[in-house]
Amino acid sequence: MTIFADFLTPHRRFTVMQNQRAVAENRGKVLGIFGPGEHALPNHRNSLSVEFCDIVGDPVFRSKLEKALFEAKPDDAARHLTVFRTGRAEVAVVERDGRVFDVIGPDQKLVVWNDAGPWKATVVDVSAGMRVEPDLLRRLTLAGKTALFTVTTVQEGQACLLFADGAYVETLGAGLHGFWKAGRNATVKIIETKRQSLDVAGQEVLTKDRVTIRVNISAEYRVVDPLLAHSAVKDFADALYRALQYAFRKTLGALSLDQILEKKVTVDEEAAAKVKADMAAIGVEVSDIALKDVILPGEMREILNQVVAAEKQAEANVIRRREETNATRSLLNTAKVMAENPVMLRLKELEALEAIAGKVERLTVHNGTGGLLNDLVRLRDEPKK
Repeated sequence: MTIFADFLTPHRRFTVMQNQRAVAENRGKVLGIFGPGEHALPNHRNSLSVEFCDIVGDPVFRSKLEKALFEAKPDDAARHLTVFRTGRAEVAVVERDGRVFDVIGPDQKLVVWNDAGPWKATVVDVSAGMRVEPDLLRRLTLAGKTALFTVTTVQEGQACLLFADGAYVETLGAGLHGFWKAGRNATVKIIETKRQSLDVAGQEVLTKDRVTIRVNISAEYRVVDPLLAHSAVKDFADALYRALQYAFRKTLGALSLDQILEKKVTVDEEAAAKVKADMAAIGVEVSDIALKDVILPGEMREILNQVVAAEKQAEANVIRRREETNATRSLLNTAKVMAENPVMLRLKELEALEAIAGKVERLTVHNGTGGLLNDLVRLRDEPKK
């Protein structure tokens, strides 16, 4: 009976489920949006077209009839749909039921079903500032909506330089920072502000007496003005490296090898003054500069070793002669004392006799013990029986 009635009156019946909405169009004319229930619309020669939308699975309104719907049925569209729009310097954070749903960039729009809400949008004017507020940054990061901003983590002991379209904006400290990419190109530069060390190893220098040596140099430095250090030179660490090279080449090249080896600390002070002044002009504070090692060629090392050995041998000979002189002078003094004191001479004789007697089995003394040191003492070992 129903089929017969539909045949007599050209209508089409369709059912819209609770989680659906339908947009109907007939012969180029939008008929409106239809909610849950059963509907019957004219369908002369199958001219009726119906689009079904799942507002739960996809709460965004996506239809080729969008423009026609808003023009022909504005009241119907306003009752079922919400439109979020952004200006050319705006970003909108759209929330659905209190949770971040989407982020739309400048000059964009988002059309959503009202019944899939509630909806809320927060519009951010990115022309007033590129930084994403910390609370909003955490929410967007947790929601995975990071397409329209960049995130940079700055550690303790670092400084972050923020640039917009190549122009400096501000310097940021430690923490998590987000920057909107919409409208302008945001770039960051991380600068280490902690104390660091730099080594210049194996630097060849020609001394005043034309000896080629290699030196190892070290320096401690710290960036005190990150913006100046970044903008004044292309690479401030490379600038310090070259400054150390130039300063030590100039200073050491004006000295002979012996002067370098003798006045190592003085050389450091003379070279350091120039380096510190040059680096202070680009925002880098250099604290300690040291000439760690002076490496000589192989043949020069052998010559210097021979010189040092000869000097030490001469010093040893002087010490030996001095000790021999002192010993002779002591013997002379002892002889004078014995000559003036016969009792002491007698005691020395007895000491000598005691020492000799302890080393032989038998001792024969002729002419008594008087004048023992002046007479011949004959020692004879008795043959063992």
